[in-house]
Amino acid sequence: MEIRVLPGTLHGRACHFIKPPKDHFVRRKLEQVPGLIYDPKHGCFYAYVDELPFAKLFKRLRAQGLFVDYSQVKNDWKANKPARQDRRKLSAEQKDLIRRYVRYLNGLRLSDNTVKVYFGFVADLVEYAGDHHYQNWNNDLVRGFVEGQIAKKRYAISTHRQFIAAMKHLAAFLPDSELVVEELPTPSRSRKLPTVLSKEEVIELIRSTTNLKHRATLALLYSSGLRVGEVIDLELSDLDIDRRQVFIRQGKGRKDRVVILAQSFMPLLHNYLMTYQPKRYFIEGAKGRKYTAGSIRNFLKRSCKLAGIRKKVTPHTLRHSFATHLIENGVGVMHVQQLLGHAKPDTTMIYTHIAQKDLLNIRSPLDMTVEKLSKQQTDDPYSRFSKNLLR
Repeated sequence: MEIRVLPGTLHGRACHFIKPPKDHFVRRKLEQVPGLIYDPKHGCFYAYVDELPFAKLFKRLRAQGLFVDYSQVKNDWKANKPARQDRRKLSAEQKDLIRRYVRYLNGLRLSDNTVKVYFGFVADLVEYAGDHHYQNWNNDLVRGFVEGQIAKKRYAISTHRQFIAAMKHLAAFLPDSELVVEELPTPSRSRKLPTVLSKEEVIELIRSTTNLKHRATLALLYSSGLRVGEVIDLELSDLDIDRRQVFIRQGKGRKDRVVILAQSFMPLLHNYLMTYQPKRYFIEGAKGRKYTAGSIRNFLKRSCKLAGIRKKVTPHTLRHSFATHLIENGVGVMHVQQLLGHAKPDTTMIYTHIAQKDLLNIRSPLDMTVEKLSKQQTDDPYSRFSKNLLR
């Protein structure tokens, strides 16, 4: 049973609140948690933060076998966390430069997430530049920042590439500077193969997820190949159950697309909608709020443990698995590209490298050697090969 921990105050002190469900079994579990106090006036349990920090409360709740949704507590931490720009030592002139750069990016109609990332890079660079006026900024300054910050801290190649993209926009925004972005080296894109679950592992993962809402979410992530943000933003009006389609609005790259609803998913979908009766979004948190990606990652991690899956699995792993299994089933790359919403076929082609359809037809030289030996020996060569060789 999942319970939700909410932040708040009582008598001027920060508290954690838990509204108990109607399940008497869960209520008894909560009564056994040391440090939790029941308030009959408000019908909820609470604990003072200074007496029972969240880390201890979380461990005690898990010790009672209760699953904890702490998304609202996490959001409260973020809301009270000082802004990144406030922690930087910037002059009024530097802050004004950054604000004008952000307005410039918004004028280009870049996505909010892209603007946020580029803002962070440029704010760090402005702080690194110190008293150097932007008209004197050059490639040596950028290279020094890369060597001292990005490379030294071993940021991912994708992060380094994003930084170079931010510098290109910065050079266009500051034509009076000495930045020549064409001469800045861009690291080659890494080609790591994504983690993919087998078809059997996917089924076992879904079966091991006992919570109906969680099971429906994981099944939709896999069966339609959605990004976790797309599931969170998905509204009920975007589900076309009769045509078995899902309409994804303004996905990555601000593109709309239509994806499939699996026939085998329909009974689970109907059961979930009838049981939880969400009002607006496919998956909703408390009071109809949007669910969080962190909550999905948390229950996915628990389900993987129950299913005995030791791979490092994220919600995006289910999307990788969806694409790989389609290609293994003979679906063309172009159709997979459309379902995933990839801008370029090159992005989709990576799944052809991990599909087992053709790889399983390649025979290992070990198999061929053992088969050759089997024609020369009377006993089973596979049995001989598996015996203890240290005799």
